[in-house]
Amino acid sequence: QKPILLQGHERSITQIKYNREGDLLFTVAKDPIVNVWYSVNGERLGTYNGHTGAVWCVDADWDTRHVLTGSADNSCRLWDCETGKQLALVKTSSAVRTCGFDFGGNIIMFSTDKQMGYQCFVSFFDLRDSSQIENNEPYMKIPCSDSKITSAVWGPLGEFIIAGHENGELNQFSAKSGEQLSNIKEHTKQINDIQTSRDMTMFITASKDNTAKLFDCTSLEHLKTFRTERPVNSAALSPIFDHVVLGGGQEAMDVTTTSTRIGKFEARFFHLAFEEEFGRVKGHFGPINSVAFHPDGKSYSSGGEDGYVRIHYFDPQYFEFEFEA
Repeated sequence: QKPILLQGHERSITQIKYNREGDLLFTVAKDPIVNVWYSVNGERLGTYNGHTGAVWCVDADWDTRHVLTGSADNSCRLWDCETGKQLALVKTSSAVRTCGFDFGGNIIMFSTDKQMGYQCFVSFFDLRDSSQIENNEPYMKIPCSDSKITSAVWGPLGEFIIAGHENGELNQFSAKSGEQLSNIKEHTKQINDIQTSRDMTMFITASKDNTAKLFDCTSLEHLKTFRTERPVNSAALSPIFDHVVLGGGQEAMDVTTTSTRIGKFEARFFHLAFEEEFGRVKGHFGPINSVAFHPDGKSYSSGGEDGYVRIHYFDPQYFEFEFEA
């Protein structure tokens, strides 16, 4: 079964994301291009042009009207999904690393890097108040002085965000007061990716310490650990089965020192409850930087250091095997 290969970027992929229905797939990379594709056949629907640097993150709101992107050109931008028109531009003092819409699509959050003498901040804007964007004044700004945020997602109902840090810590920040609700450190190295389950009760983290871990969204209780022998760049939870897909490989700068055969560039599937690996999918010519399950669970996509995005549809046996098991 051949994957659908999407070739729309010149540089390595930084993040891929489906909208809620799963009919569209958004891809961003270390080039200024933001692409959107039809996930069913891999046809390119269009691009969002405006960024001048690498784009680190992308998100679409609940009803796919707006798209949010954050870039190394020190800006976070809001786009009209259908027309590709830029609706808002928020300038920052350092690169925007993570971004996301809350449950209702009215509030956006993004985090900036700690670089060039500037601190790492999480900013919250309410899109219903146009003056916040115009004056570049978020209604709340949380400083993170200890360790910069490398990945962040909204928690259930938009009450808080879950942030993963460079030092392996996980935090919950209230979206209303900005206070830190809880803090744990289960990883020993940087957290590269956080993705929630379909019902927002759990989330999975991918870390440089060669593991992916499953947590409870509200209590941050550590539930499961999935171990590999390479850094994990991205992890996603299947919306229909107890399955996890991990993408990784070694650091991009070490790639030339290993052959692709032992490069461990496969997407790896683990069972959620038993923590056991049951399958691998080859294909990329470099580490996988981002993985995502289709919301219907019948396919998944991976974006790699090689600049390609691959959409894999599961065989019918995959579904039969799971129901028998």
